[in-house]
Amino acid sequence: MVAEKEESTKSLVFTYGTLKRGFSNHTLMQDLIRTGDATFVSTCRTAESYPLVCGPYRVPFLLNMAGSGQPVMGELYAVSPSGLARLDELEGTTRGHYERLSITVELDNGDGDDGSCGGEGVTCAEAYYAHRSYAAEMWKRNGMKGLNVYSEKEAKGYVKRKDRPHNLTFLDHIQRFLHSQD
Repeated sequence: MVAEKEESTKSLVFTYGTLKRGFSNHTLMQDLIRTGDATFVSTCRTAESYPLVCGPYRVPFLLNMAGSGQPVMGELYAVSPSGLARLDELEGTTRGHYERLSITVELDNGDGDDGSCGGEGVTCAEAYYAHRSYAAEMWKRNGMKGLNVYSEKEAKGYVKRKDRPHNLTFLDHIQRFLHSQD
């Protein structure tokens, strides 16, 4: 009975960047899986098109601008409330870095090994979007061109948080990126 209750309180979370398997922040997901606070569900893609762009330090940002960009590939996890709190902390939801909002994804039907989703099932989940205070500027800064997947190619040059300059906040880094010419 307790296991059923715990399962029913889990939220589905769509990951599209560094939380995915093989990327730098996946260690957090592995820790959550070890403690029973997360379970891998499926590879998937967004049911609608969204912009997925890279910002400062090659950090990926999903922009809450449905209809722009293209369907985005990612992974779906079932996460407990305490696991969600740890993800919220990583994503800086209380500091204006990202916002956790609803998203609809199509689950992988298991066809093919190219990582594409077959649209087997449509599921409502949550995703971490770039905060609305800078999302439109981030889209413009990226030439209004997005990615369909954050891959090893895009992650090349990613700088872990511990290795970034500590004299500025992440929002300061974002503003510098948005207003730089390179």
